[in-house]
Amino acid sequence: MDYKKICLGLCLLAGLLAALFRFTAAPEEPRPKIGFVILGDVTEPGWNASHYEGLRAACETHDAELLVRDHVPEDSGECPKAVQELIDAGCGMIVLASFNYPDEVKDLADAHPEIAFAATSAKAYTTNMTAYFPRLYQARYLAGALAGMRTKTGVIGYVAAIPNAEVRRGINAFTLGVQRMNPNAKVVVAWTNAWEDAARETVLAERLIREKGADVMTYHQDDAAVAETADRLGVDFIAYNAPIPKGLTHGICSVRCRWDIYYDDILSRYQKGELNTVKNHWIGIDRKAVLLDELSPEVTEDMLGHLYYLQRALLGFELIFIGPLVDNEGVLRCEAKETISDDALLESIDWLISGVSVLE
Repeated sequence: MDYKKICLGLCLLAGLLAALFRFTAAPEEPRPKIGFVILGDVTEPGWNASHYEGLRAACETHDAELLVRDHVPEDSGECPKAVQELIDAGCGMIVLASFNYPDEVKDLADAHPEIAFAATSAKAYTTNMTAYFPRLYQARYLAGALAGMRTKTGVIGYVAAIPNAEVRRGINAFTLGVQRMNPNAKVVVAWTNAWEDAARETVLAERLIREKGADVMTYHQDDAAVAETADRLGVDFIAYNAPIPKGLTHGICSVRCRWDIYYDDILSRYQKGELNTVKNHWIGIDRKAVLLDELSPEVTEDMLGHLYYLQRALLGFELIFIGPLVDNEGVLRCEAKETISDDALLESIDWLISGVSVLE
């Protein structure tokens, strides 16, 4: 047997098969393109960076290409331009990461039914735009419980951005947590009317501490000016949507969202064609998507025990917004043993719970 001829023949056959495979193999599928629109700079700690980093991680997991449009102010006409650019660039899904964006691009979304939209508010709805949001109010509730246990003056300050459903929902959940542990404590809210205005946030935080006697502070803003002010004045604070800033010593915890888990869920649904099968979609503490993070050593074992109990109750699907619930003007908003629906929580909370006052 001529082994040299056999080996030569096998080599030639292998070469022919390889060449044939190169010509007949199906072309690789292009990577899906995901568009992302957000208010501020994606490197800025807080709302902007946490969203970007979470979505970037999810895109890496799902082998998707991320196209970003940041520095897009609300109600400026820039959001529709950014969305059109992302559509023209071939994005099949676009994430709208600010409250007013859905309303601004509703007509554009209607004109492009082939594009799937995920929005962080329910300001507008179309068949291809779903309101997607984490149940951050669950972590707010736990933070409120901790604030209620920590306060000595019985006054907790809350600097808040825009009086919309998202922000009011968080304030109300926080206050219900406060009241769960300290029924006599009060929450005083100061509105900035801006997602980010460090100068105004600083002034209002100082007023809440000096004029109202707040000895625990928290906030719903895109930056950490309130945390820095509270720390400078020696007051406990609860951070929001970001780690406690380095060098600050009075942070007792942070209300956080695992945006990577959140966006992994969105991209999974998109790739299965399920993203827009519902009007509103939530993801919460049961998926470990929201949490109370960076608990200070100042939080005692007794306090930790109470927080653990409340967290277990939430994991057992105990509801936060269950009646009777009365607003701060004495109007009954939820009857005894009734609950506020998810759709109402996301879309139509236009009131503040009893126990909340507003700084004039």
